[in-house]
Amino acid sequence: MKKLYAAIGLFLATFASAQVPQAFSYQTIAFNASGAPVANGNVAFRISILENSATGTVLYTETQTKTSNAKGLVNLNIGQGTATAGNFGAITWGSNPKFVKVEMDPAGGSSYTNVGVNQLMSVPYAQVSKTVVTGAGQGITLVSPNGTSYTLGVNDGGTLSLPTGSGSTGNMLPSNLYMYGTYNSYNPSSAELLRGNGLPKIGYKYFQASTQVKFLASPGNGAQIYGSDSNGAVVSNGSSYNITSNGFYQIYLDHDGGPEILTAFTNFVPRIQFTTINNPNPTSNISYNTSTGKFTANVYGVTTNNGNSFYIRIGENGPDYDSLGDNLSDGSFDLGGTAISFPNVTSTPKNYKIEFNVNFDATGTYTITQL
Repeated sequence: MKKLYAAIGLFLATFASAQVPQAFSYQTIAFNASGAPVANGNVAFRISILENSATGTVLYTETQTKTSNAKGLVNLNIGQGTATAGNFGAITWGSNPKFVKVEMDPAGGSSYTNVGVNQLMSVPYAQVSKTVVTGAGQGITLVSPNGTSYTLGVNDGGTLSLPTGSGSTGNMLPSNLYMYGTYNSYNPSSAELLRGNGLPKIGYKYFQASTQVKFLASPGNGAQIYGSDSNGAVVSNGSSYNITSNGFYQIYLDHDGGPEILTAFTNFVPRIQFTTINNPNPTSNISYNTSTGKFTANVYGVTTNNGNSFYIRIGENGPDYDSLGDNLSDGSFDLGGTAISFPNVTSTPKNYKIEFNVNFDATGTYTITQL
């Protein structure tokens, strides 16, 4: 099987310059089809900036060809390649989550293979600074040292307005939001970062019944605390959210048709999503071990024509679901990754056991054993 691997080390540089640079830095290690680093070779890349999700709207695409070093390391300045779609300088970095999709041809040609899509958990600082106001009437959001957000607005007459609080209306939550509760004794230092720079924000966790949960602007003492108002909307200094029953939960924060930001805690069981299903269908059952924190899925009746590869679906009972695959076939989940294949599949039906864990940020690992 052809295997391309990009070991991604993404960093966003802060530039000290009178003119905002139209680029940010990115590092990757290029591997060839045999799994060896491409040493001192020409490697071609196609890089896209996506909006809202790993399969969202393509805002910008460029191509670059770079020479790797002796260990296969390549340094890129995204934004300085040959643009094939969109305008890097026109990207509105301050609104909606952004994702970087990297495709690579280790031979330096144009036979690109997708090696990963990663969310920019913080956007390039210099790019945001030049587009703080992202549209008419949106104003400028200022964040105090304890994480409280305030929006500076102006009317058509030029009068400035500065709210005295930060409710759940509009885009008022901080870019990063953390969760803690009775499960960790409300310890800010072990609060967990929800996925999503903007909305929605998502996390996954096993809770026991009657667990109390709140949110934080940062994992430190004195950070702004967020909880629930009487209608369940997220507000500063609100009440704790209460978990009603034992189970593995998706935590999901987003607008619900209005300005308020609501939180959904949805108890779910992961599902095996087969890529090919022909009669007779493979069957599966899934259980969760609270001691090990692992799911076990027993799958019966897998053949080359019937369910020989799959995804793990999580959060499917909630407002939205995530699909876990494995781009590198290395036993680690990739959000929206390539379908996972069962080993040694033939035309004769076989049975397998899949053991896996799902972390708060939808990462995790898995093993597959033939029964």
